[in-house]
Amino acid sequence: MIRKSGICLAAVVFLSGCDASIAPPAPVTQIPGVPPNLSYAKETVRKYHDSGRYDRDVRRLVSGAREWIRWEAPRVQHPAVVLDIDETSLSNWDEMRANDFGYLPHGACDRLPEGPCGMDSWEASNRSPALKPMLELYREARKLGVAMFFVTGRREHERAATSANLTAAGYEGWSGLYLKPDGMRVSSAASYKAPVRAEIEAKGYRVIASIGDQMSDLEGGHAEQIFLVPNPFYFIP
Repeated sequence: MIRKSGICLAAVVFLSGCDASIAPPAPVTQIPGVPPNLSYAKETVRKYHDSGRYDRDVRRLVSGAREWIRWEAPRVQHPAVVLDIDETSLSNWDEMRANDFGYLPHGACDRLPEGPCGMDSWEASNRSPALKPMLELYREARKLGVAMFFVTGRREHERAATSANLTAAGYEGWSGLYLKPDGMRVSSAASYKAPVRAEIEAKGYRVIASIGDQMSDLEGGHAEQIFLVPNPFYFIP
């Protein structure tokens, strides 16, 4: 009986294999909707920065902002410009590269260009250089009589280090430096920054331009024009 069953089974398999009316199964070659490979995405960002495209794109954006400021500043009373700091006025590229684009808030930063590099230590070290096109805009705007304000998501306890870094990078003579209160918690940077711009307006200034690297830097009104600096490195809601 066992032998006969084996013969019958072999016959069934053989006959099925010869039946052209039975379609083969469709192989699954790719799953739709899978996110891009993270390693490839990071390498794409590195090439974008190191190729010079990032610098060119920043300069192009800032050039448009400068043209607007040149045109508008003489036409209003008490013109002001509001600038974000990180990846707008100062660059944290060395820290981001050392951490492979990860966010490490704590720890030392004493092995550059190798990581790890704690963000708190990096910001306290005053080593963030200026984005050159923004520094040029800043200096030209001040010559036009524009009041320059920094509004940053950095915390109040970082005021001394932030002020020292801005000065070391070449920013001088600002009219205000606003940092987020240490205990403040908000769902979006706009919830903090838009009211600060309103406060600047309440002091009698006309905010003719707000410049930042995140849409949350710019949302919420209280600026005639907004300018978004390219930043493919991180996102802040």
